Amino acid sequence: MKKRIAFVHTVGFLVDDFRARMRAEIPEADCFHILNESLLQDLLRGAPQALVYRRVVEQIVLAAEAQPDLIVVTCSSTSPAVDIARRLVPQPILKIDDPMAAEAVRNGLRIGLLCTATSTVEPSSSLLRAHAAAQGRDISITTVVRPEAYQALMAGDRARHDAILTEAATSLAGEVDVLVLAQASLAHLRETLAALPCPVLASPPLLMQEIEYAVNRKPRT
Repeated sequence: MKKRIAFVHTVGFLVDDFRARMRAEIPEADCFHILNESLLQDLLRGAPQALVYRRVVEQIVLAAEAQPDLIVVTCSSTSPAVDIARRLVPQPILKIDDPMAAEAVRNGLRIGLLCTATSTVEPSSSLLRAHAAAQGRDISITTVVRPEAYQALMAGDRARHDAILTEAATSLAGEVDVLVLAQASLAHLRETLAALPCPVLASPPLLMQEIEYAVNRKPRT
């Protein structure tokens, strides 16, 4: 029987991105996608976090009502809402950057965090520290935020977005043991940055490995 997977997104182009990834890597899964762009937009406008997180939880509950086997939330900025939703729905929920955070901590103690959305900094940093605590490691996090790159991407200027982030990553790489591309919208830069003197991690490839494991493992008894 096919496993059914629900994706909850806050950025439109990630719907097509994850559709393509799932067709290429896990074609046996049955997927559907829920998109609500207002969630991330409102966080970036300074809306109260608690109110936005409540709406994220509502989207997750909506996905759960369709009875998927697994729910995947692809927004780093709203990931704290997943911790609330996990207490409300029976299905397992994956945060997009959980596998990446765990891998980053395994790669070194000095972690560089590259973001374009200011709303990502706090949840991504907290997640890294949570994984560090779980692994018994004492990490430091150096954060670089380039909101002008996000603005360029939203305006359709991917070339400027990429140029800003490549420059920032190059400057940061010499100061850290591992560089984390904090948002899925940065993932395509991983190959470009492969020549940097430290490992560069992006969330979608690591998340896909976690989804594949969830799809293929034996059901719990």
